[in-house]
Amino acid sequence: MYDAGIPFNAVKYDSLQPCIDAIGTFGVGMKPLSYHEVRVKYLKKELTNTNLFLKSYEEDHARYGCTIMADVWTDKKSRTLINFLVNGPKGTIFVESVDASSYSHTANKMYELLSKFVNRIGEQDVVQVVTDNASCNVRAGRLLENNFSHLYWTPCAAHCLDLMLEEIFKIPNLKKLHERVLMVNGYIYNRPQLLSMMREFTGQRDMVRTAKTRFATAFFDFKAVSSSRSKSEKDVYI
Repeated sequence: MYDAGIPFNAVKYDSLQPCIDAIGTFGVGMKPLSYHEVRVKYLKKELTNTNLFLKSYEEDHARYGCTIMADVWTDKKSRTLINFLVNGPKGTIFVESVDASSYSHTANKMYELLSKFVNRIGEQDVVQVVTDNASCNVRAGRLLENNFSHLYWTPCAAHCLDLMLEEIFKIPNLKKLHERVLMVNGYIYNRPQLLSMMREFTGQRDMVRTAKTRFATAFFDFKAVSSSRSKSEKDVYI
């Protein structure tokens, strides 16, 4: 594991014990797989097994219906990518990732893309399509509902919450408070001595250094500042 750089959580996989049992059953002298076998022969076998495994998902989709989910994100090259997934009773499976940089903001193009996946999964099996609340997606969703009478377009709940938080932080008092929280956070972490002092007085506690999570980040920033206070007598008041 150290030599090949295999992640440590690989030992938690359910497949590890059967692998060890199989090697132990074979005994001394077992030869490892060749590079060609791993990347060609057994990879094709695994692909076949995976497709067979997914058939049970498809059967459930036909029996109970399924949901197509479109997850839009932007990569480091600023390309707009859409991950398409299908959710059913047994869980969620990944279908395809599409580079939609050239047409992601056009309702008609988004409708064409979404309807393509509806037909690919099976029009009769798809109950709803879930996207974010971008205006082009809303219009594309309405077009889907008009052209597929049994299908529903549903806005993403997480994105709805993001938009709600965005509106909340347009309130002058909260906006000002958020700006002050960011200023305090940046002031402390840009000064090593002050940061060391804060950790000393708070029992080596840290502020949460949040990543980009859109509008929810503001609440995380508030939590970060408030959590930096120690429960000991030497509290740091910010």
